[in-house]
Amino acid sequence: MRLPAVLFALVALAAQVPAHAQDLLQVYRDAKGHDAQYTAARHALQAGLEKLPQGRALLLPTLGATVARTSSYLDIERYGPNPATPQERNFQNRNYLISFSQPVYRPSNWAQFDQAEQQVRQVEAVFAQAGQDLIVRVAQAYFDVLAAQDTLALVGAQKAAISEQLAQAKRNFEVGTATITDTHEAQARFDLAVAQEISAQNDLDNKRRTLSQFTGKDYPALRTLRSQVTLSRPNPANMADWVALAEKQAYPVIIQDASTQIAGLQTKVARAGHLPTVDLVATYGQTWQTGTAVSALSSQVNLGTIGVQVAVPIFQGGGVSSREREAVANHEKAKQDLENAKRTSVLQAQQSFLSVMNGVAQVRALEQALVSSQSALDSNKLGYEVGVRINIDVLNAQQQLFSTRRDLAVARYNTITNHLRLKAAAGGLREEDLEEVNRALER
Repeated sequence: MRLPAVLFALVALAAQVPAHAQDLLQVYRDAKGHDAQYTAARHALQAGLEKLPQGRALLLPTLGATVARTSSYLDIERYGPNPATPQERNFQNRNYLISFSQPVYRPSNWAQFDQAEQQVRQVEAVFAQAGQDLIVRVAQAYFDVLAAQDTLALVGAQKAAISEQLAQAKRNFEVGTATITDTHEAQARFDLAVAQEISAQNDLDNKRRTLSQFTGKDYPALRTLRSQVTLSRPNPANMADWVALAEKQAYPVIIQDASTQIAGLQTKVARAGHLPTVDLVATYGQTWQTGTAVSALSSQVNLGTIGVQVAVPIFQGGGVSSREREAVANHEKAKQDLENAKRTSVLQAQQSFLSVMNGVAQVRALEQALVSSQSALDSNKLGYEVGVRINIDVLNAQQQLFSTRRDLAVARYNTITNHLRLKAAAGGLREEDLEEVNRALER
């Protein structure tokens, strides 16, 4: 499912994009190296991948070696009627021991190894989810900046148009063809536009700060969307297909499914507490000594053993049975959490699909409304010049035109990000989708 080319027939008020302006893909790459959430997820992945070798180690043999060396000093003094000559002696002991153990029958170890595989699957899904979230967050912040820039530009253009209308109203009043009311109405609209411009500038500054939080960089200029880029519906255009994908491959579902598998395997670990364990064990050691407390003779002993060690649990105070009941309850809880994750993913896919479909329809309607608003403004200006319209009619038509332009720009940006969210809800959002959006930007 390729993300269709996204949009835009941007209003002709945007200036030519500076050559140094950054595009969406570059901003995303900056965020990959700076965003704290994504970096934390990457380290969590590195830590989680170690679960597999740790689980495998439970099935493999263990080999250990022990070396010990001691030096002793013996001083014997005898007392009595005929004491013997005092005896002093130094002697040393050296011990070497190699031990080997191979699990033969340990059901809990196999269950823990299976758990490790599910834990790796889980952390990989968590990291993939973090990658999708980063794409959506960066795209949202990027287009929020573009929307704020458009709003500021539109407010500035509206203020300029109102300023012209105010000047015309003043001239008409001076020559007696208009009342002072027209001047007051135009002045009120102009003062409001000034306030809106201040608010729009503040909003733009805030949106830029938000984007900088992800990347650690400031971007004086961002590339805007190309004109004459059309907006397409989702592919496939059937909601049921997206719902089916969300149920199977959405990352929250995969994460919770892994948790359910881990909880189920924990019941096996708990039940294994009732079972015996069998290990193959072997040792080989050497003891060399120059003497003992009772003998001055040196000796060397070599000893090797091999055998099978069986341990049978008989009674452990009821702790094993309690842990088994606990594991069963946690497994049932995990099953319900998995069902909730599926339902949530389905809902997100449905909402995102409807948002994209409605966004496409809204954009088309606003494009037509923009044409109608421009015609209405032209008609009201002409009517004002010939005396069949008053100044307030022109001001209202200007307000409607600029409001429609702003709504159209916001609707287009929202549709783009909702399309990315739809792909994320189905677990299919990739960097290639962001690259496709990036190709729709001005060069």
